[in-house]
Amino acid sequence: MQTFGYNPKWLHIHHDEKVFMMINIDQTTSLHLNNEVQFFCFELEPEGQIYATNVFKVREIIQYSESLSQTEGSNNGVMMGFMSVRGETIPLLDLRRWIFAAYDSPWSELREFSTPGEKIIVAVCDFSDFVVGVRIYGAKKIISRKWDEVTQATEQGIAHGKVTATVRYEDGRIVQIVDIERMLVDVFPHLESQKEDELKNIKSIKADKMVLLAEDSPSAMKMMQKILDQLGVVHHDFGNGKLLLDYLFSSPSVIEEVGVVITDLEMPEVSGFEVIKRMKADALAREIPIIVNSSMSGDSNKNMATKLNADGFVSKSNPREIEQALREYLS
Repeated sequence: MQTFGYNPKWLHIHHDEKVFMMINIDQTTSLHLNNEVQFFCFELEPEGQIYATNVFKVREIIQYSESLSQTEGSNNGVMMGFMSVRGETIPLLDLRRWIFAAYDSPWSELREFSTPGEKIIVAVCDFSDFVVGVRIYGAKKIISRKWDEVTQATEQGIAHGKVTATVRYEDGRIVQIVDIERMLVDVFPHLESQKEDELKNIKSIKADKMVLLAEDSPSAMKMMQKILDQLGVVHHDFGNGKLLLDYLFSSPSVIEEVGVVITDLEMPEVSGFEVIKRMKADALAREIPIIVNSSMSGDSNKNMATKLNADGFVSKSNPREIEQALREYLS
């Protein structure tokens, strides 16, 4: 296994013995104070479409040359097998297979859509308390953008909802931001089944006030709506932080009717960090409890949300954690 660079504080990517990309992950938390984000950009084929994911979800980039532990059956799906990284066994997924899979029958023979090249370049991603290897063709670079430069995609739009948003690369090309969380659920449906089972055990909450929810991922939004419906609370849902803030600040009477705000962190136009900052700066809205609902559960994000005076932090769409938080802050 050739390491393109790893250190707990740094994401290094080396190319042809040169440092191709380097960023101090701890320092990027300051970007959120300015409603900014950094994306790790990569390709799935030579000179192809540029894709990206939030840099916080990428732990390291490696070239993997060791053998894979195969799954049952032939290696024809999105999951290629299991890989060993620093003594840790993690699943390896071929992102190109998932992106280009037929929408009506996504888990049929997918080897024709495999990422090309003899070298297996892997982005080791860590999010939602899950570590997974994602095969890519090659790394591009890390770009910094304001969240208002990020355009939200529709579920019926690019790649059948497998892309949450788009942004411009340095040369003007469109960068598609992949919904990594949805890929995880598609490949491992038991993760969603576990949440469905937990849904049955949460009980309704009596509340006089409503919940506002901001979430840009369609799959995560659907699960959150199921949770809130099961809890029996009135809720209004928004695809990003800007839409939520526009509704919240439309009149003082709306602010008085809101009991809790639940927000994702990474969203186009206005991030969850910006939602927290603006609400806590307002004399009326600052009293509304804010619960951060994010797959980026690293300490740096929790610490930043705490510094901005968020009231709670739960794992992405976790029914029990959300019930506990709402029972505490809403009732």
